[in-house]
Amino acid sequence: MKDRLRCASVPLILSGAMILSPFNSFTEEKNSNTTWHNVSEWGIEGRAWSVDELKATYDRLPAKAEKIVREKVWHLSRTSSGMTCRFNTDATEITIKYTLGNKALALPHMPATGVSGVDLYALDSDGAWKWVSCSKPNGVETVHKIMGIDPGMRSYMAYFPLRNPLLDISFGVPKGNLLQPVAPRKDKPIVFYGTSITHGACASRPGMSHVAILGRRFDRPVINLGFAGNGTMDPEVGALLTEIDAAVYIIDCLPNMDGDQVAERAEPLVKQLRQARSDTPIILVEDRSYTNSWLFKNLRERHEKSRSALVQAYDKLVISGVENLFYLAGDHLLGDDTEGTTDGSHPSDLGFLRQADAFEPVIRQALDTKNH
Repeated sequence: MKDRLRCASVPLILSGAMILSPFNSFTEEKNSNTTWHNVSEWGIEGRAWSVDELKATYDRLPAKAEKIVREKVWHLSRTSSGMTCRFNTDATEITIKYTLGNKALALPHMPATGVSGVDLYALDSDGAWKWVSCSKPNGVETVHKIMGIDPGMRSYMAYFPLRNPLLDISFGVPKGNLLQPVAPRKDKPIVFYGTSITHGACASRPGMSHVAILGRRFDRPVINLGFAGNGTMDPEVGALLTEIDAAVYIIDCLPNMDGDQVAERAEPLVKQLRQARSDTPIILVEDRSYTNSWLFKNLRERHEKSRSALVQAYDKLVISGVENLFYLAGDHLLGDDTEGTTDGSHPSDLGFLRQADAFEPVIRQALDTKNH
């Protein structure tokens, strides 16, 4: 049997929830010295479907999905996790204003900055993305002003809220300064399908989920199809995945599935993807280890059963001739010191950084295989 950590065959960027009214209720100040730019006018990166196919601008699934996927999946898909926009500006002051769809700005285990914040990065002089500022939401309508930025034209990238529907967002700069919108990149995206962890829990801010971190490292768009508590390898979601011309599919659903579900659904999902996309790499990811599983037998048994089922599915797929299939073990995704989560299950920023480190070499191998 071939090594499960290997294939089955062998950067700069410059350029439920309570849904409220989809209209921005901000009022412009008279004689404002700020020029506003609405993101919907220049394009959002991290959406797999065109705006014409969506029910709302910042939805993650197309409108038709409402009648196809389970109700919980649909409602969770209304959040803006994984979406970004990019722009260039010479302004020393940037204001972000946006409207959210859910009055609940935080979760018991996740801060408002991660659930409902907008997270801004910029390119430094060496071409590396560096953090700038994250909004601190104080209501469904938030205005976040960043002042005193060093002068000079530079490129920015903003990450949208992880767990709250985004209804509208604009960036403002002082009159006399430039803001040049940058269109979404055309590169094939890295597509993630998973659970609340993929969705972003419990990153302190949107740019710290492993999906966002890996997007920066690979200089590629990412599509985040994480559905909290509902990443269960649904064939209806699989059908939607096949519509995306991905650079690689990453299937990371085990935290929401038991061994029997994995045995039933993993192999059919891979075959569903492979039938539609004959050579797109697919990575199967084991569940991360609960960081307190060393003390709880039931947690260790859960890992053992779900991982055993995924290994068996992988082996059967390889034997049947499925190529460009990869496998990532879960034992060390969050490190080995039990310090990588907020609650034993969901990564903290430390856990997400470690998880990105674990994902990176496998994704790189998958992309290299596709390119060769």
